[in-house]
Amino acid sequence: MSEPTPIPSNVSLPVLPLKNTVLFPTLFLPLGVGRDNSVAAVEAAVATEEKIILVVAQRNADDDRLDADALFSVGTRAVIKKMNRSDDAVEVMVQGIERVRIVRIDQVEPHLRAVVDSFPLPTDESPEIEALQREVLDAAARVVELAQPPQGPAAIMQMLSGTADPLRLTFLLGSMLSLDVAKEQALLEAPTRLAALQRIHEYLTHEAQILELKQQIASKAQGEMTREQRQYFLRQQMRAIQDELGERSPEGAEADVLREKLAAADLPEAVRVESDRELTRLERLPSQAPDYQVTRTWLELIAELPWKNSSDDVLDIERTQTILDEDHYGLTDVKERILEHLAVLKLNPKAKAPILCFVGPPGVGKTSLGHSIARSMSRKFERLSLGGMHDESELRGHRRTYIGAMPGRIIQAVRRAGVNNPMILLDEVDKLGRDFRGDPSAALLEVLDPAQNSTFRDNYLDLPFDLSKVFFVATANALDPLPRPLLDRLEIIRLSGYSEDEKLQIAKRYLIPRQRAESGLTVEQSDIPEKTIVALIRGYTREAGCRQLERTIGQVMRKLALRVARGSESRIAVSEELLVDLLGPEHFVPEDARREMPPGVATGMAWTEAGGEVLYIEAMQVPGSGELRITGQLGNIMQESARAAQSYVASHAGQLGIDRDKFKEGGVHIHVPAGAVPKDGPSAGVALVTALASLFTGRPARADTAMTGEITLTGLVLPIGGVKEKILGARRAGIKRIILPKANAKDIRDLPASVREDTKVIFAEKINDVLAAALEDGRA
Repeated sequence: MSEPTPIPSNVSLPVLPLKNTVLFPTLFLPLGVGRDNSVAAVEAAVATEEKIILVVAQRNADDDRLDADALFSVGTRAVIKKMNRSDDAVEVMVQGIERVRIVRIDQVEPHLRAVVDSFPLPTDESPEIEALQREVLDAAARVVELAQPPQGPAAIMQMLSGTADPLRLTFLLGSMLSLDVAKEQALLEAPTRLAALQRIHEYLTHEAQILELKQQIASKAQGEMTREQRQYFLRQQMRAIQDELGERSPEGAEADVLREKLAAADLPEAVRVESDRELTRLERLPSQAPDYQVTRTWLELIAELPWKNSSDDVLDIERTQTILDEDHYGLTDVKERILEHLAVLKLNPKAKAPILCFVGPPGVGKTSLGHSIARSMSRKFERLSLGGMHDESELRGHRRTYIGAMPGRIIQAVRRAGVNNPMILLDEVDKLGRDFRGDPSAALLEVLDPAQNSTFRDNYLDLPFDLSKVFFVATANALDPLPRPLLDRLEIIRLSGYSEDEKLQIAKRYLIPRQRAESGLTVEQSDIPEKTIVALIRGYTREAGCRQLERTIGQVMRKLALRVARGSESRIAVSEELLVDLLGPEHFVPEDARREMPPGVATGMAWTEAGGEVLYIEAMQVPGSGELRITGQLGNIMQESARAAQSYVASHAGQLGIDRDKFKEGGVHIHVPAGAVPKDGPSAGVALVTALASLFTGRPARADTAMTGEITLTGLVLPIGGVKEKILGARRAGIKRIILPKANAKDIRDLPASVREDTKVIFAEKINDVLAAALEDGRA
């Protein structure tokens, strides 16, 4: 590059600031000048004979300040080759002459003027420069090949290859690349040719990487577009061929199949109108449309639902009685209520009978009763487990506007059954949850209401479907979690639990044969005598139902199967001694529990979801203030009962033979063991009074007696609930002497006859009756 004639030192030139680019020496640059200050600088330069102007880049394009700090200190002395004026701007063509350095700004208005010194370009020479110049040309060739400029790669490379001067080559490439101002300025200010070449090589390498990635992205997008275009073209050709041959397209054939299914479905008129409209819309949609699959799936559901298809009921009362007796032992009252329900359906098929809800502890046969009812009526059976369900849409369905929408579980159950009158068991209805996604129990209100479910609308189906013919049966362990509106739609049938005699018969008739068959044993190979079954029930299970009993019997059968498989024994009779060898020591020894109770301890009875349990209440006098301390995680109601009991004993101390000075010796601490289990309810009142009376009189309560009942401050004993469960729970603990409120005498008839005969029940109207029967010195 030939050096221009250097300017004298400290020459003042008008300044043209550039926002987004840099002018290199020897190169031409067209510029549009719009700022008043810049236009004035151009006009001042053109007014001179040489038309010389200083072109310098701004450090920040958004900065409108025009001073030394806003401009780079190195710029280019240039000559204005051409100028055109328009209404709002001036267009100029400038050519760079030489690199200069700004000494100072000596004028700001009406335009910038700067005093500059010549800043000659470097002239260093070395073999490294030559090698790097060739490497730069190779990198430039790669960039030009990727960029594909309009002038053509060959013309560009010919121009670059003809540039011998390394600095001119650097400046050419810097002006051609899309570099930011800082990088261009770095090229202009390069101290040596080698540094300039190194910088432009770095920029070229980065640009090549960017262009390669851009090409890959464009190629991929073009490939996808080309594939879609090709598929569209082929489909159009295929449709033309099919039309020529008189054949239908796959989409059309699919629509024909759907039309045939819908015609055969015998749809209600309102449903048919809607399905025909959607089918016509489906035929016009391309198969790639998002709505196509949604609409097709919806129409398939319409075609598969049993709108008018019903199964014939078998309402034979004697047959139902036989099946219920075959499948379940005992449960006389429950079976009678089921037979009453079926009798009403037999006499009045259009009757809107209430929804049955079996309530009881786990393992008492609630779900299997549903199976038996369906079998006796010859109805299809579907079971929906509602435990843990939080989303209302699982029952009512999702709207078709959502991705992955599907019908609710009620409609799906009817679809699987294939008839519109199946029996649907809503299992664990008390385990329904509730959160921000809705309340599933509220959705059940419409499903279970005979006055509403004839026009049930699933969100996905969005058409009325008649659920009035469906036989709904619900199961629950407890009623407390159920909302009151839902309870109003249910007829509650309680399954309290089984006595020891009932469990013995259930084990002999159902559990042992079933577990023997599952273990691969025969009757000849295994025998469990009745005495051993009783020992197994007493020593290894404690439950209201029979689930744990069946698991334990299964464990025994597997151990017998192992012995038989080893060939050591061909027939095994399980004695009580062998039972201990098979299962280990007894898990429960109820007869030894609290055989002797010190003063201050009484045995109460509690109702739980798993059945009845005994509850030991302990009272102790502690030195200090006369406050009442209550522990054992007791609820508010039970704590109030404890305070009422303390008040009663204190106010009747003379009648009970208690020295009043004892109340001044300290406070009373009442504790109910099993502190990790929450306890509440008023029925522990009589046990609390007995424990306190025992503590202050020094007379222990009878260990063979359990009691339950609510108390009042005037000494009355009020009735309570869950009598059957509580008595059965006490018997499981080995207690057969029970104190009940007199008003609960009517509940004794619910007990099995064997339990009534083997249990001594004492009825009490007043607290004095309870104490007379419960304390040792006052046995009844």
